[in-house]
Amino acid sequence: NEIENGQLTGFLMNFCISFSLALYFHSGEREEKCIIEDVPSDTLVIGNYKVQRWDIHKQEFLESAPGLGMFVTVTTPAAEVLLSKLYGPQGTFSFTSYLSGEHVICLQSNSTRFVAFAGSRLRIHLDIRVGEHFLDESVVQAKDKVNEVNFRLEHLIEQIHHISKEQNYEREREEKFRKTSEETNSNILWWAIVQTLILISIGIWQIKSLRDFFISKKLV
Repeated sequence: NEIENGQLTGFLMNFCISFSLALYFHSGEREEKCIIEDVPSDTLVIGNYKVQRWDIHKQEFLESAPGLGMFVTVTTPAAEVLLSKLYGPQGTFSFTSYLSGEHVICLQSNSTRFVAFAGSRLRIHLDIRVGEHFLDESVVQAKDKVNEVNFRLEHLIEQIHHISKEQNYEREREEKFRKTSEETNSNILWWAIVQTLILISIGIWQIKSLRDFFISKKLV
């Protein structure tokens, strides 16, 4: 049983880890960087970030950037500011979407140096998870094997609910795209018919004009 629990725990850990997507990017000290996250409505989004500053003497990024804060701004698809807050050089932010669509998440340091002197480079590590809570490994390790499996199962069920919500959102997007395509094709068809009628009308008018001209010149 212990071996089976260990195997199940390992499977759940691998499943949970596969949903974690982390990245890092470089930014100027006064530069704002934004990413776009497509989020279904009524979905929790949690972001973890860490800022490293470039040391010109050591020629490497320092492990941290003490004294440097980060402004985090989140804008909804309706161009409304959902979150705007100053955090430290390392922190966690979260928000819950109320609209489906592309949410813009922007980060910018609170450096007060003039642009001409703010030449330091920053490396920003960002981990964004959509529709799930962070799994606290310290809490998991403090539990016994049975409770650990139950805890991970609850976390897995939460992720399954998120996947279901994502699938419904994708179906809504596909339906919207299909309707737009059908409307576009219908408009193209009607425009082609109108063009054809215009060309036929012009042709008939030209033939009639030529016939009247020939009759007036007594050529026919």
